[in-house]
Amino acid sequence: MFIIGPHISIAKGFAKAAQTAIDIDANTFQFFTRNPRGGNAKAFDEKDINKFQQIRKENNIGPLLAHAPYTMNLGGSKDDVYEFAKRIIKEDINRMDFLGIEYMCFHPGSHVGGGIDFGIERIATGLNEGIKGNENITILLETMSGKGTEIGFDFNQLKRIIDSVEHSDRLGVCLDTCHIFSAGYDIVNNLEGVLEEFDNIIGLDKLKTVHLNDSMMPFANKKDRHAPLGEGEIGLNAIINFMTHPVIEKLPFFLETPFDEEGHKREIKMIRKILTNK
Repeated sequence: MFIIGPHISIAKGFAKAAQTAIDIDANTFQFFTRNPRGGNAKAFDEKDINKFQQIRKENNIGPLLAHAPYTMNLGGSKDDVYEFAKRIIKEDINRMDFLGIEYMCFHPGSHVGGGIDFGIERIATGLNEGIKGNENITILLETMSGKGTEIGFDFNQLKRIIDSVEHSDRLGVCLDTCHIFSAGYDIVNNLEGVLEEFDNIIGLDKLKTVHLNDSMMPFANKKDRHAPLGEGEIGLNAIINFMTHPVIEKLPFFLETPFDEEGHKREIKMIRKILTNK
């Protein structure tokens, strides 16, 4: 069975989020480690966490993906922003590892004028301070679209970060279909070529999760605009071909499409029906 689920808010607790996933026929979900636009993290509620773990076990939910906040930028040149990002990544690695979350992804960062080399060095330094090597959780660099001064829209950039981290065995990649399509990787007409390039540069063993999205913007547009599956420039046929590729199909898929819970329920139902009949 394909592992698929949407992004679900944990504002009302982890147990509520897990139950929501079950209610919409998802068997996994993604959530933000803390307020995506803020900095403070709420303390865990022991009863909520215990119920959450019980629901996970009873319903075979997972692997789960935690997403670091958007306010975290490990690649920038402002020291206060950088110190904040280093604190967040360190705290959230520990918090999510404590919960038994399998994966945590983050946007590698933007160099904001400092240059790609500078940004990569800052990101690697931050990860070296945050990852001790004894964690169970795997930290994932998300593939980016290349807007502005983003780092991570090129497989070679991700490889350089991974190679610069001491405990690189704790690192992997979360591939976002909208982002790589927008960055210029043609998963519609040349999926085999894209996967071969990823394997040659990074290694397919590092590909751990997928953000499954269509793209509102044309190919190689360098814009990050997610669309519902089948309603964008990638198209449903290419998305299904992607999902059913032998090196992809067993990975967990996380929807970041612009829907509420009912919309995601319909989308998951549609995908499961197509995959069952394929």
